[in-house]
Amino acid sequence: MENIHQGHREKMRQRFLKSGLEGFADHEALELLLYYAIPRQDTNPIAHRLMDRYGSLTAVLSAPAEDLKKVEGIGESAAVLLKVAGQIGRKARLADAVQSCPMTDVETVGAYLLERYAGETHEIVYELCLDRKGKLLACKRLNDGGASSAALDIRKVVENAILTSASTVILAHNHPSGIALPSDDDCAATTRAAQALQTIGVALADHIIVADDDFVSMAQSGYLTSWEHL
Repeated sequence: MENIHQGHREKMRQRFLKSGLEGFADHEALELLLYYAIPRQDTNPIAHRLMDRYGSLTAVLSAPAEDLKKVEGIGESAAVLLKVAGQIGRKARLADAVQSCPMTDVETVGAYLLERYAGETHEIVYELCLDRKGKLLACKRLNDGGASSAALDIRKVVENAILTSASTVILAHNHPSGIALPSDDDCAATTRAAQALQTIGVALADHIIVADDDFVSMAQSGYLTSWEHL
């Protein structure tokens, strides 16, 4: 049986080397990936179980490691491999997005943040530091747990802007189990951040809230002045 599996694995590898993942079903791509964490077991049924549980390749690669290990056949090594594969892909897409076009409009920033927050299950606050042309100098993770007036570290927001020599800052946070609308706390925190940044000559261009595949710009919604300075 092991020889049969080995022969099948070699055929899958050669198929991949010849044409990449073109023509591979999602479960076949997972089956191939799992070869490198599960050396002596048929990974096809494991791949099917993953797809049955999560419904899509994106959902599999975004799932928490502890949840992945609940799937029969997925141990620590396989869970880590799946997480690494997903994170590398996302890291590459984010790098491409930054290099391909400056962040001078809400749609570009929103698309970047949707990718950044994909798969996140708890609230995270990011600070995007931009130069005068809208180039992303840094994306700083400020804190987990929301952007309420009490939770947002205004001193850190200002410090990041100074350290990166930013001309403009954009704040962002997500509502994993809600809708992409600002709360009273979001508005209060945004006002405090804008006032603090103004003292060092840095503009707060926007505060964007992400929920699932949607986002809301507080600037476009009238809570902040628009992007005209970019």
